[in-house]
Amino acid sequence: MDISLLLALIIALGISAQWLGWYTKQPAILFLLIIGILIGPVLHIFQPDQVFADLLFPLISLGVAVILFEGALTLEFDEVSQHGRIIRLLISVGMFITIAVIGLACYFLFEVDWRIALLFGALVCVTGPTVIAPILRSVHPTSNIANILKWEGILVDPVGAIAVVLVYEYIISGGDTNGFTTFVKLVLIAIILGFAGAWILAKLIKRNLVPEYLRNVFVLAFILTLFTFSNHLSHESGLLSVTILGVALANWKGFPKEHILEFKESLTILLISVLFIILAARVDLIQLWYIGWQGLVLLAIAMFVARPLAIWISTIGSGLSHNEKWMISWIGPRGIVAAAISSLVAIRLKDSNIQGVELLVPLVFTIIIGTVFIQGLSAKAIAKLLRVCKVADTGVLIVGANPVALIIAQSLKDSNIDVIIASSHYDDIAKARMLGLKTYFGSPISTHADNNLDLIGIGYLFAISTDKEINTLCQWHYEHEFDNGKIFRIRFSEDQNQTSRLDKQDKLKPNWLFEQKATYNKLATMLSQAARIRITNITDNYTFEQYKNDNPRAILLYTLDEHNLISMLNEQNQQIPRNCRLVALVEEEKLN
Repeated sequence: MDISLLLALIIALGISAQWLGWYTKQPAILFLLIIGILIGPVLHIFQPDQVFADLLFPLISLGVAVILFEGALTLEFDEVSQHGRIIRLLISVGMFITIAVIGLACYFLFEVDWRIALLFGALVCVTGPTVIAPILRSVHPTSNIANILKWEGILVDPVGAIAVVLVYEYIISGGDTNGFTTFVKLVLIAIILGFAGAWILAKLIKRNLVPEYLRNVFVLAFILTLFTFSNHLSHESGLLSVTILGVALANWKGFPKEHILEFKESLTILLISVLFIILAARVDLIQLWYIGWQGLVLLAIAMFVARPLAIWISTIGSGLSHNEKWMISWIGPRGIVAAAISSLVAIRLKDSNIQGVELLVPLVFTIIIGTVFIQGLSAKAIAKLLRVCKVADTGVLIVGANPVALIIAQSLKDSNIDVIIASSHYDDIAKARMLGLKTYFGSPISTHADNNLDLIGIGYLFAISTDKEINTLCQWHYEHEFDNGKIFRIRFSEDQNQTSRLDKQDKLKPNWLFEQKATYNKLATMLSQAARIRITNITDNYTFEQYKNDNPRAILLYTLDEHNLISMLNEQNQQIPRNCRLVALVEEEKLN
């Protein structure tokens, strides 16, 4: 097959796998694995070692360098301190327990060199946000579980990568007395180059010596240059250098990393897609079969011993229930960092005499395949069995921070519903923060929002911006993220005159917030006249009919059932269920 056509096909298949992951709300790694194994060892369409030959090692090396830098750029020490004792223990004590247990299991089951066992333990201690986030959105776990798993995945990714690189550098240095000296030298060179590179890059960018349009590609070129220069000075020190560079820049005060992260995340998606297919296509199915029952035992130890032990010890005194701890223990899929670095290390060490090097890749892929498929696909059923999943995501993303949006957000917060206010107007965001509301400052339809707006636990979108165009664009932008019946737009006075014919022609026919008379102008006017939100329990003793008689001029907004599920009161739905809480805007005179 034509090599250029083959490369184009790999890129297309990789991005298709990412799209399937987005569309099905499953980890994209599921589809990347299947595609790579199918076109590689099963159908023999793509054989990376033959196609790339001597370029395979440099290609993987440079790809891993960019991935490690992007992961390290997310490791802010302030974030680690802000996310509580459990997260700190999970990325320290928990990670150490995982490495030790899995490393010992590998050592005794396969009789490999202890250095390979230690490296293997470090490789498979990392989960990662790319595999955790889709599972959380599918499972709808309680907020405790979602927050712990989310931040563990984000922070353990770079920390685990550092551990892997350090073990790898120690192995290639020799391991004896002379080797230890070489290892210290290698680490010192990496530290010096990493921090010096961070200083140079930060100064160049902060002083605007690199124009905006060149900034992202300049940083990419800088990373690759530092990586290769470090390897030139001290063999295989480049991975540690770029990791230190990323960590240093992540914690460099005032360094504008957001735009760089956006570019690197886009580039990393492409690299992960291509690299994972290449790495999966290199998997030797005979080797996977050869490891036999010992591989299944190792997988069982990773899933049923190492992970639960790390979680239960790290959460001592946390107040989490037993079921919450078991659920957190169950979700621990491994991803691209383990696959990429293990393949890179295996290529680098294939000519060494270290026992067990040839088993490194098949063992890592055994853990990846097992945890991704077993834990990823069964997580929802396990959550239901343990009763730690919500009926649905009840949180609300509110676009707009005007007075109407803020009063609606406050009523939701008072009912223990998670709310995020998104607006590009800083003064309005400041008012939302004064009310104790979670906020996102920026356009909710921007690439930055796609990468940084945390929607785990959010199940509804209320578009209440005074900019009608933004409201419409938000409905289009988030139509896949939320079910269509959970996206609502505020009505304006002119919308009341829209004919039914035009309504049918509207491809983005809106679900209107609240009842027909509840336009933005009407609500804003009532608020200016001291109207207030009132939450009333509708029961058999106090029916909806009685409520309407008592509050004839109230504007009905929405109801909440016993699970905090929202039902919007609009022209499509005027049903008031029993034993619900009715939320309405009531004029001041009715409050006395």
